[in-house]
Amino acid sequence: MGGLAAAAGTAALARDELARLWWRVPGVDKPRKPGEVDYTGARWLAASDANWRRADRPADFRIDMVVVHVTQGDLASAVKAFQDPGHRAATHYIVGQDGKVTQMIRELDVAYHAGNRDYNERSIGIEHEGFVDRPEDFTDAMYESSARLTARICARYDIPVDREHIIGHVEVPGTDHTDPGPHWDWDRYMKLVRQARTATQA
Repeated sequence: MGGLAAAAGTAALARDELARLWWRVPGVDKPRKPGEVDYTGARWLAASDANWRRADRPADFRIDMVVVHVTQGDLASAVKAFQDPGHRAATHYIVGQDGKVTQMIRELDVAYHAGNRDYNERSIGIEHEGFVDRPEDFTDAMYESSARLTARICARYDIPVDREHIIGHVEVPGTDHTDPGPHWDWDRYMKLVRQARTATQA
């Protein structure tokens, strides 16, 4: 009986692996609905195909991290950059100073945002509208909205709500970026994420 159970388990794992490989065969796309978002209330504006890679996360790559960015510009300029195929970078989400969320890449896909392939494959990237040297750009609405978004991502992928798994772009190995910068209030942000994460469990 033990041998039969082991064989059945092995067969099931093989089927799962074949299913994951199937979506990575050239010309085969996992079914998707145009304009579909992963976060309720987000608006969809598609990034250029050159700025992300199609994947089947978390089936092919685990998601265990959120990377916080700052746009170094306004929302419109960030959207324009992410829709430019020559930019070669984009994040999954942008949070505006008004708290509104724009999604540009599906969470199951790999965004080119961290400047590190391993971190790209493991993470969700969230941009925040503003400049690193202007603390007034980080509004209450932005902090609260971004915290709810991050809490929902952490709940979906069982990511621990701590600073090892919610990091700034500056903390990615090999990066030359400094965002979110010294004015980003990590203590405030993490408190808001924990509160929102608790609310998702209620």
